[in-house]
Amino acid sequence: MIKVLITDDHPVVRRGIRQILEDDERIGLVQEAGDGKELFEKLNEQSFDVILLDISLPGRSGLDLISQIKRTRQSAAILILSIHSEAMYAIKALKSGAAGYLTKTSAPEELMSAIIKVSKGERYISPSLADAMAENLISGSEKPLYQLLSARELEVLELFAEGKKVVQIASELSLSPKTIGTYRERILEKLNLHTTADLIRYAIMEGIVGRK
Repeated sequence: MIKVLITDDHPVVRRGIRQILEDDERIGLVQEAGDGKELFEKLNEQSFDVILLDISLPGRSGLDLISQIKRTRQSAAILILSIHSEAMYAIKALKSGAAGYLTKTSAPEELMSAIIKVSKGERYISPSLADAMAENLISGSEKPLYQLLSARELEVLELFAEGKKVVQIASELSLSPKTIGTYRERILEKLNLHTTADLIRYAIMEGIVGRK
């Protein structure tokens, strides 16, 4: 019987996933966490076979949490379940120690297949995402600069590209405006840009706007 910990900051999403899992006789235990802090509290109380982890979490992103999870719970397989379909996220997740990557548009049957597979110590990547990852690696020498950004930095860039202000982004990501300002400066430096207007123009040119 597989023990699963669902980590997502949206209660409705957690409830939907939980319903899918509890309807399958191969799942023995399902617990929930809404952010990184709650995730580690659950890990201290109970061991799990699979951790379903969203990328976009309040505070530290899911990608940032992977290495810490692996240091504390080596036996737990991490399966990323995200709205992001871009190959760059999957590559970063697997390099950080995740066992698989799945998007939230996947069918319930695919989710169950992925959970079963990673619980056995195997990896799972959907065929379509695997093709995108292969293409990404083949053309790696021509990668756009935004692929140098961390998951959180890219998320902040996307929100700036949507026209949101520092205070709005801070509220949405449950971070302080000062922290968002720091991310902004890092992004500007990595992309060789100077102003927020530059960020928005860059995001439009690279097709980053509206990808969520």
